Amino acid sequence: MTKDFNIRDNDWDPSFPHHSQYTDELLIIADSLGLDLSSPTHQVPTRYADNNNSTNSVLNLVFIPSYNSGFNQHEILPDIRKPSDHTPLIIKIGIQDINNNSIKHTIKKDSDQEKNFIENIISNTHLLNTEDIHTKEDLEICVNYLSEIFQTFWDKHSKKTHFTKHSKE
Repeated sequence: MTKDFNIRDNDWDPSFPHHSQYTDELLIIADSLGLDLSSPTHQVPTRYADNNNSTNSVLNLVFIPSYNSGFNQHEILPDIRKPSDHTPLIIKIGIQDINNNSIKHTIKKDSDQEKNFIENIISNTHLLNTEDIHTKEDLEICVNYLSEIFQTFWDKHSKKTHFTKHSKE
């Protein structure tokens, strides 16, 4: 979570001499969301005054998940802030290269297996008598029978396909 919180506080702005009354509330809210205040890699203002009567300040903050040890700091980039008076904040998130193999059963479109699957479904659903459905239990029996038909013929006509990060879409 990041934004211009408009709260000056010596907890994140060493040039500001006071503790704000809103800081504790903000930190309680962040904690309730499972977030911790991120530390910048180098301490510089996040808002630059546009006149000589104001001072530069730290108003933009970054809160990150407490449980995530993969990143805990952000960068403040004052050199690329123009035309805004606020600086961009950057956080780098490392993404692990995990080999996430998946196995799925598939039937190739317009194949003989698809035709046989559909024929088996049609011929077996014609055997289903829906005239005797009068109760919830009767309906459940009918639905379970349909489910068994689809599962049986899916298992019969589909093939296992292994998907990896290198598979084509």
